[in-house]
Parts: sequence; structure tokens; C-alpha cells
Amino acid sequence: MQDPNEDTQWNDILRSKGIIPEKKKEQEVTEDQIVNLLENAIDEKTGRVLDNLEDKTLDELDELEDEEDERVLEEYRRKRIAEMKELANKSKYGGVQEISAEDYVKEVNNAGEDIWVILHLYKSGIPLCALVNQHLANLARKFPATKFLKSISTTCIPNWPDTNLPTIFIYRDGNMAKQIIGPLEFRGMKLSEAELEWMLGQAEAIPTKIKEDPRPKINDVLFSSLRNGDDLDDDNDW
Repeated sequence: MQDPNEDTQWNDILRSKGIIPEKKKEQEVTEDQIVNLLENAIDEKTGRVLDNLEDKTLDELDELEDEEDERVLEEYRRKRIAEMKELANKSKYGGVQEISAEDYVKEVNNAGEDIWVILHLYKSGIPLCALVNQHLANLARKFPATKFLKSISTTCIPNWPDTNLPTIFIYRDGNMAKQIIGPLEFRGMKLSEAELEWMLGQAEAIPTKIKEDPRPKINDVLFSSLRNGDDLDDDNDW
């Protein structure tokens, strides 16, 4: 006997004549029903877990907790080891390297991907250049993932004027990111290491924690001088 629910032309004719009943519609599953099915499955699984835990003694529960703690600690340990290895791979400098014009392309432009390069152009006999070199030597040890370089200005760039010294060029991926040129931008002989660190950090060349300019505000200098009875015209290098 032919299935009355089968989709055929003959069955359609019989349905139109009322000889066989209309085809039963398949029941559609609503979104709410799907949500209820999922919630019931989750509740059932949670209930099995709770029932299983209810059968455990206190010692067994403590053992499970210890195993979970060990798993979390092991995961944290693996993560920290990976972070330390990555930092060790990046922390490969730690000093200020002297370069010549022949080294420029290799050491600066081709330093490597995501490598920050800080290049100081200087000359012997200029006190501010010597001060900057001293600060950079300390910062290079503090931030070994950044590549610190120095070069005598006219050796690296012929005819670079002494009035532009000290000069710092900051590069990343072989591209110039920032320039600090001349004694005014370096704030004269009162430049502190913290100030220079902040200035380099402004270009994101080093991961400094100094987020605000550490140089005393002019009002602080004035009040300090008045309290100490100093002559405000003395040692003014602004």
C-alpha cells in the first residue's frame, strides 16, 4: 500500500479530493526548546558531578583540591618560563656599542624586527655629550632589550655641526622614530638620568615606568631658591 504521507502527485490529487488526510506537518523545534534542552543537559551533567563529589570523603576532596592547585601552578610555571625565555632572547644588549659610518646600515637600519635602536652622536671635549654618554651607559644596563649605540658625529655623518650636539636618533624597524638635537632639547648640564629616561620613554624606545617629566617645575625651583637664599641668576642654564 502506498504511503499516504509520501510526496507524490497522486497523493496530492487524493488529498484535494478528501480521500486521504492532509500530510502531517513535521514539528518545528523552537529556539526556546533548544535552550531548554541545553540547560537540562548542563544541569544533568552538573548533578552527576555533585553526586560524585558527595560520595567523596574530606580527604578525597582535599586530594582533588591539591591536584587542581598543582595543575594551576604548573600552568603558571610554564607561562612564566615562556615569558622569561622570550625576555632573555630580547635582552641581548646591555651596553653602548661604538660604531662607524660603515656599521650604520648593519647596526641601525638592519638591526632586526621590533628592535629599538638609540644612536648618540657626540664629540669628545663637549661636556654635555660626556654627560649623555654616562646616562646612556646606565640606561643600557637597565634596558638590555634596547640597542644603544654611539658614534663620533663627523665620523658617522660628515659635516654634522657641533651646534647640533648632543644628538640622539631613535629608530625602530630601520625607520626614524624620533630625534633629540642640540643642548636646548637636552636641557643643558643639569640633565638628570631620570629625565633622559623619561625622554626616551616618550618615544617608547624603552619600557620606562617614569610617565611624567621628572624635572622640577619652575615654581618649585623658584621657591626652593628663595627658601635657601640662593641667587636665582646663578647656574641658570635655561
